[in-house]
Amino acid sequence: MTAAPAELARSRLAELLSAEAAARASEADAWRDGYLDLAPEGVESTGTTQSLMLTRAVPAIYERWWRPALGRAFKGLGGPGMAEELRIARLFLGLSGGERVLDLACGPGNFSRRFARITGQDGFVVGLDASPTMLAKGVAEARAEGLANIVFVRGDATALPLRDGSVDCVCCFAALHLFAEPFGALDEMRRVLGPGGRIALMTSIRRAVAPWPVSRLAQGVSGMRVFEPDEITDALADRGFVEVGKRVSGFVQFVGGRLPE
Repeated sequence: MTAAPAELARSRLAELLSAEAAARASEADAWRDGYLDLAPEGVESTGTTQSLMLTRAVPAIYERWWRPALGRAFKGLGGPGMAEELRIARLFLGLSGGERVLDLACGPGNFSRRFARITGQDGFVVGLDASPTMLAKGVAEARAEGLANIVFVRGDATALPLRDGSVDCVCCFAALHLFAEPFGALDEMRRVLGPGGRIALMTSIRRAVAPWPVSRLAQGVSGMRVFEPDEITDALADRGFVEVGKRVSGFVQFVGGRLPE
């Protein structure tokens, strides 16, 4: 008997997981609402923005209303829309089909599902997030679209449950600035990428047009970190990425790079 799509996806995920995570994934109670729960207990929110992602209300409106509106506020009226963001991510990641992709801080999987369609049956997408409500929404949407090459995992961005060099691409859009340890997360992204692996990031950037006190106030209330102009590109170069590129729109930067073969 042919395995059900969910079982095939779980089998493909097991090939990417670390030994400890794979052992946990084999336990029946590790799977909740269709996603694999590997998150450590007692993870604290970094601020108001991250706390909202844990509610039931935000996941329900995230893809259609929340994320586009919030992005527009920070990218500016002339900034790229969601379709253009996807195109930027696809270009940085070099997606053409067959890639293994980690969509880090995937939310309800709006990018994860698109990556799954682009990479096709030979590709595979892991959407990882800390929010149970976001992941449950992502599972439901992926099932509704009949996607069999995608799986969702609840985990820690600074302790990814994947083997070294297990994926070809890592995307982390609109989340790095919310992590408690963003550079620890970058270390982990670098670790799980194989030779020639590509990375795509969308995160904050400090601009001279924002008064310093206002920037600090917004950062304190939301929990959002504002990165200096060259902080992220330098961090990627320090971790061995080459061909590092950046595009800035408003208070947002899109950054990509690849590892040598």
